[in-house]
Amino acid sequence: MTAHATPAETHSINPATGELLAKYPYVTGEGLEAALTLAHAGYRAWARHEPDARAKCVATLGQLLRRDKQSLALMATKEMGKPITQAVAEIEKCANLCDWYAENGLAMLRDQPTLIGPEAYVSYLPIGSVLAIMPWNFPYWQILRGAVPIVLAGNSYMLKHAPNVQGCALALLALFAQAGFPDGVFSVINVTNDLVSKAIVDRRINAVAVTGSVRAGSAIAAQAGAALKKTLLELGGSDPFVVLADADIDRAVDAAVIGRFQNSGQICIAAKRIILETSIAAEFTEKFVTKVAALEFGDPQNPATYVGPMARADLRDELADQVLRTTQQGAKLLLGGKIPQGPGAFHEPTVLTNVQPGMAAFVEETFGPVAALIHAKNEDDALRLANDSEFGLSGSLWTQRKELARKMARGLETGGVFVNGFSVSDPRIPIGGVKNSGYGRELSHFGVHEFVNAQTVWFDRT
Repeated sequence: MTAHATPAETHSINPATGELLAKYPYVTGEGLEAALTLAHAGYRAWARHEPDARAKCVATLGQLLRRDKQSLALMATKEMGKPITQAVAEIEKCANLCDWYAENGLAMLRDQPTLIGPEAYVSYLPIGSVLAIMPWNFPYWQILRGAVPIVLAGNSYMLKHAPNVQGCALALLALFAQAGFPDGVFSVINVTNDLVSKAIVDRRINAVAVTGSVRAGSAIAAQAGAALKKTLLELGGSDPFVVLADADIDRAVDAAVIGRFQNSGQICIAAKRIILETSIAAEFTEKFVTKVAALEFGDPQNPATYVGPMARADLRDELADQVLRTTQQGAKLLLGGKIPQGPGAFHEPTVLTNVQPGMAAFVEETFGPVAALIHAKNEDDALRLANDSEFGLSGSLWTQRKELARKMARGLETGGVFVNGFSVSDPRIPIGGVKNSGYGRELSHFGVHEFVNAQTVWFDRT
């Protein structure tokens, strides 16, 4: 069940059952050449479309997503194990994203005046074809949150999706065609790493967007940098969820359960390190463990299921090893921690406490249904612990003191801070990280302007 590729093809395997769903051949060098030619031609044709025409296609895409949301959701559930109710919600979120950009994106692309006066302005022009190397955990949202603003700006978007969700990738390809986008504006390539490297340096690729591991992002950025290609990197995180003594504990517990265990814990901006001020740690822990234990765990096609399988058995085994190493280092297991017998890539919802800096669950990104509870002496200690990480993607802060929250937010080394709420991605706000979580921003106007030529035009300078 751990095998998901051969030298000639990728395999789509149902992580709940181990069933082989489909095989998808890798494209050859000739196939890559054809794909690059198509993406470049698609960009040339698409860039000539007026922004309002592009926006109409984006709006149509949103309508088609709603039309097909049940079948699209089931594909994600079968290919990567997302609980079906959450999979439907992902499609609805994608449709809302299309609506928002269709309505608001045109204003972001208008010529912008400068401080010089009306004789100088900035135009936002497309730069070409963007190669996107994407993960499996949100097989539609992760793609569309980048692709929609990128193509709205007039670029083309070439998707290299994760091997285990090729069905989702091809479903998106069909929807873009039905929405009226010209051939090549949105394309899909299933390629080996060697051919990805060739695509990165090809003159018909103008930029690269990556969501993945630090190792993969670093390697890809090095290749793109050597070829003078712009990159956007979102490389995951170990997000702090800080609960101070004056927080609304019941609200914080509910948010922590969702923020840690949604999508079976496989979210970059999940609440991975839950940092509790000591005076409220016992109360929070008791309530948190009770609610986690009550989560419906099992068949992802059951609408009541909240935690399903992990996407692959090898990823599940890596998570189990992180839990084992953390307990061997002195952490205490309060709940779960086992791999259930039977088929599927399941790992029990797990809660660890007494997690300390240097332990596996503190230092490493735990990408699955495992929560690490950490005690802090006071708010300064909580901030120190939160920043004691190579990552800096997002974070949550729970306190009823607004001015303290503002002060601590400025001290958090993260790309986002959510006060009295768990981290989310939303088209109205940017998302992205600092430190080893990457650089660049997606969503809001940042997502439109990330891959454009901000061209200065200045009349009659004399």
